[in-house]
This record gives sequence, structure tokens and C-alpha cells, in this order.
Amino acid sequence: QVQLVESGGGLVQPGGSLRLSCAASGSIFSINAMGWFRRAPGKQRELVAGITIRGGTDYKDSVKGRFTISRDNAKNTVYLQMNSLKPEDTAVYYCNKRQAITSDYWGQGTQVTVSS
Repeated sequence: QVQLVESGGGLVQPGGSLRLSCAASGSIFSINAMGWFRRAPGKQRELVAGITIRGGTDYKDSVKGRFTISRDNAKNTVYLQMNSLKPEDTAVYYCNKRQAITSDYWGQGTQVTVSS
């Protein structure tokens, strides 16, 4: 059974930090590169960061130097450390295999709101 459970979102002031976590079922996690995605109000879901099974990473340009993706293969968990948050980072954040498409299963996501 596929499971993706995101957590760690919340309300934070600009410049603040949050750490997101995603517990994934082994059927997804163990054989795939993983990614964090986000959907801002009125926009399409976009890939924010990806990580291969061996730990290679890639980032959307607008978050480079501020966000860090990591994974714990023993716990089937992927993390997203977000620093220096900006209002434009406000979105619902999701994790999934990096190559996920709209028709794949998605979890409920976790809301991140950056506002003063």
C-alpha cells in the first residue's frame, strides 16, 4: 500500500525556518529518487528539490542556498530543511518520487505559510 505522510509545516515569519518530514512506504522510497514539490495558490505543482537513492541532490533555482533535501534510507523518510523563508515560499508542500506525475498517488501535503 502506498503511503506518503508529510508533516512539519506551519506559519513562520519571513526569514524563519521550518523542517518538513515525509514518511514514505518502502514500495516508493527504496527504489526511487524522491522529491519535494509545492503548489502555491493559483499555480501548478512544481518540483522544489530532488534527491537520488545515493544522496545526489538538485534544486529549483529560487530555493538554492536556502533549502536542503535529505533522506534517511533506514527510516524511509525524506526531509526538507527550509531556511530564510520568503512569502513566495507559501504553498502546500508534498513529497513523492521525483518522477511523480499528476495521476500518481499523492499525500495530503503540509501547509507552509510565510507571513509577518
